[in-house]
Amino acid sequence: MFLYIIVPLLLSFYVSWRFKSKVKEYSEIGLANGLSGAEIARQMLNDHGIYDVKVQSTEGELTDHYHPEHKTVNLSHDVYYGKSVIAAAVAAHECGHAVQHAKAYAWLQFRSSVVPVVSVASRYVQWVLLGGVLLLNAFPALLLVGILLFAATTLFTLITLPVEFDASKRALEWLNNKGIVRKEEYPMTKDALKWAASTYVVAAIASVATLLYYVQIFMGSRRDS
Repeated sequence: MFLYIIVPLLLSFYVSWRFKSKVKEYSEIGLANGLSGAEIARQMLNDHGIYDVKVQSTEGELTDHYHPEHKTVNLSHDVYYGKSVIAAAVAAHECGHAVQHAKAYAWLQFRSSVVPVVSVASRYVQWVLLGGVLLLNAFPALLLVGILLFAATTLFTLITLPVEFDASKRALEWLNNKGIVRKEEYPMTKDALKWAASTYVVAAIASVATLLYYVQIFMGSRRDS
């Protein structure tokens, strides 16, 4: 259990803490050009010929995301109005997803296609797994169902990785090529997005490890029966 659960959990805590510390650090460093996250987002969309996506402010902290169905780039208050390195990095990253959508990026399309399945699976998976463990000897098939549901959510975390890495790549290339960030600011935007991506990597590792943990329990029960 230590290898499958505790190690990924500790790693997750560390990466989350490190990312939040980077957000705090880079939010205090203003951009030389004085552009806000919202202005940067609109400029990136325009430069890619995307005029049907709305940039809007959303409540909360680190709630930034792109909504493909509504075609909205949703930026948290500090990013939308912020004129910092982190605001530029996050705004450009979320617009990277809008660019993926406009260009029919395969991994984004694949992720969107499995969202309905994952939505149902994530709603019931914990209860099914709990019931499967409690009724392991009497009804082992229930745990197998739980494993299959959890496998769907794990697949989603793995599919998310290329989507996030590609969005950051598009963001960094645009920020650099258009001179939105200066030479001394670019490494900081790259570092911020690296740690943001790391949170997705850790989530995927934790999900795979947890899946293997339940598979081990199920296989152990089969050998003992």
